[in-house]
Amino acid sequence: MSAELFRLPHHPLAALFPMLPDSEIDELARDIETHGQEQAVWLFDGKILDGRNRDEACHRLGIDAWTEDYKGNDPLGFVLSLNLRRRHLTDAQRAMVAARIVDWENGMNQTTGGAHVHAREAGRRLSISERAVKAAKRIREHGVDTLIQAMESGSLSIKVGETISHLEREAQEEVLRAEKKRITALAKAFRAEDQKKKHDVRLAHMAHVVTTGAATAGIVTQKFPVIYADPPWKFGVHSEVTGREKSAENHYPTMPTDDICALWEKIGAPAKRDAVLFLWATNPMLPDGLKVMEAWGFQYVHHWIWDKQVAGTGYWGRDRHELLLIGRRGEPATPLMGSQPETVYCEAKGRHSAKPDFYAETIERLYPAMPRLEMFCRAPRPGWSAWGFEAGLDGGAV
Repeated sequence: MSAELFRLPHHPLAALFPMLPDSEIDELARDIETHGQEQAVWLFDGKILDGRNRDEACHRLGIDAWTEDYKGNDPLGFVLSLNLRRRHLTDAQRAMVAARIVDWENGMNQTTGGAHVHAREAGRRLSISERAVKAAKRIREHGVDTLIQAMESGSLSIKVGETISHLEREAQEEVLRAEKKRITALAKAFRAEDQKKKHDVRLAHMAHVVTTGAATAGIVTQKFPVIYADPPWKFGVHSEVTGREKSAENHYPTMPTDDICALWEKIGAPAKRDAVLFLWATNPMLPDGLKVMEAWGFQYVHHWIWDKQVAGTGYWGRDRHELLLIGRRGEPATPLMGSQPETVYCEAKGRHSAKPDFYAETIERLYPAMPRLEMFCRAPRPGWSAWGFEAGLDGGAV
């Protein structure tokens, strides 16, 4: 036990979790008075790292708290382990804690020069999504105190809290004065109105992309033994208003699968009798990819995997990879033994739908002296012929 305990300062990490309400601290004080203090108040660098509630309860009893010094090298992990084990937190409360972690570590690294912790890592520590952590950070940065307190107490969901944080501060206060059911209803109405506006903007943008993009695609007059294609799949969504917010149509014109199948003949069936096809497909579009491959006259033989390193979204699982399907027609040359790449390649994703150069470069290495066509090309690649909505009109386009 320490000598006389003055009111020790609190370590910043102790503030990750809110103090108990006064009534619960009084209840804790009565329990300590009856049974004694069963858990130590943990100190780090002379400050309370964990146990602020126990320290306050002992202070109300007029006694010194039992303290111990934390001697480990992961004070953050220590605080999280103790509090997540003893507290039943809502997802919103976990998100707010994670946002505090990001702010704390970023603040520390301004002086130490260390790398800032990402919302993804903070979310992993608290078992919540990166999206929820970013929403909580927005609430901490733009929400009024009443909103932040409501989130930390677990009385509002992260979705409702984030929606309210987009309002002017006076409007936030007005909404928060309503009953909980009314708050949720108001937040839902605000969110629906915002989504409708975004949906209208997306529709106009998508129409512009399709109109301007369609002018660059034409007939392919040459036949190729090697074809590399990244079709602009049109994905199904649960809601046309909300589901297209991050869709491909915002970036380039997409096509239904049947149109992609029919496109082959329309542009001149550009494959030689003996040819190999490399065709990109996402997890949910795998059956469509195989359908297109068959419609274009190729038989599936293998596939490669692009590991994006970071999980995205998905209805059945959070996708972090895409498939490069390989098909053949006739008797094309197969890669020389020992030249084949490993089937899984890891590289973080870049701009929307852009594929790593590794794959085109690997195809070049396997088929160095053959004419190669890249379909649905965004920018012509040296040594390739290009066809697509974004291929441009330089000498490499067909």
